[in-house]
Amino acid sequence: MPPALTSLSHGAGCGCKLSAADLRPIVAGLPRSADPRVLVATDTADDAGVVKLTDELAIVQTADFFTPIVDDPYAFGRIAATNALSDIYAMGGVPVSALNLVAYPLATLGPEILAEILRGGADAVAAAGASVVGGHSIDDPEPKYGLAVTGTVHPDRVLMNSGGREGDTLVLTKPLGAGAVATAIKRGLADDAIVARSIEVMTTLNDRGAEAARAAGVHALTDVTGFGLLGHLHELAEASGLAAEIDAAAVPAIGGVLDLLAGEEALAGGSQRNRADAEHFTRWGDGVGEPRRRLLCDAMTSGGLLAAIPAGAAMEGAPIGRLVAGAPGTIVVR
Repeated sequence: MPPALTSLSHGAGCGCKLSAADLRPIVAGLPRSADPRVLVATDTADDAGVVKLTDELAIVQTADFFTPIVDDPYAFGRIAATNALSDIYAMGGVPVSALNLVAYPLATLGPEILAEILRGGADAVAAAGASVVGGHSIDDPEPKYGLAVTGTVHPDRVLMNSGGREGDTLVLTKPLGAGAVATAIKRGLADDAIVARSIEVMTTLNDRGAEAARAAGVHALTDVTGFGLLGHLHELAEASGLAAEIDAAAVPAIGGVLDLLAGEEALAGGSQRNRADAEHFTRWGDGVGEPRRRLLCDAMTSGGLLAAIPAGAAMEGAPIGRLVAGAPGTIVVR
């Protein structure tokens, strides 16, 4: 019998990403494109790149892959594909095509498990109205799967994380905590019910959330994945030239996750790195307990959208705070 998928991964899902703190100086040293067709690149830490083709059409491009976050191969494929598709929605785009990205120990796990991973990915892509048109695979003792996705958007309708305005309401469209659940799975601490709840969250496309944000007149948009809520909010606020305030009690959690986070047993390594990074730009209120602090730094996989919408506007999701005047990128959690 082949080993469990999560037993072969050093870090689960988006928790295996390099830390934001380590990546910032590396990305900052890369050359910038001078091509006037490039509408969005790495400058604002946005979710995908955008290149203008005509006055009516731009392409949105992203790539995302990671190690197994659950042991069910079909669910792993769906989660990884849903996560990659999310970057297109976060830019206001519509997915069109995808390429499979596969690293896999065929001799260890066999072809049947890989077929299930790819079937899960294909079903997620089909649900998004896009098509898998190819891919690339390598032999690797640690399995990894994801997608390179291409989408389209009108050049004048690109949504970025840099458009936030003072007074905007911050709305989160999915609960947090998948990083804690993934770690609990690896350590034998997660029951079937919490795993099922986590999978449901991670396999829900962000298409409806993006439509709701657009209808609410969204000013800035990103998704919440491996850098945690505070890490991605930091990027949005900094790119918008603003600070942020968060109501910790208003931030939704996957059912049962706060119990897992009462101790350190389910604390993911990626979440610990996020917490260390967040301490440089976050001020915590005395009333914010440790489980909530851990939740806000959870290395989320295939999380929801974080939208900055006009004050007084409403959209589906949880209002969790607002953008305010202050040192760009700083956050107060109350």
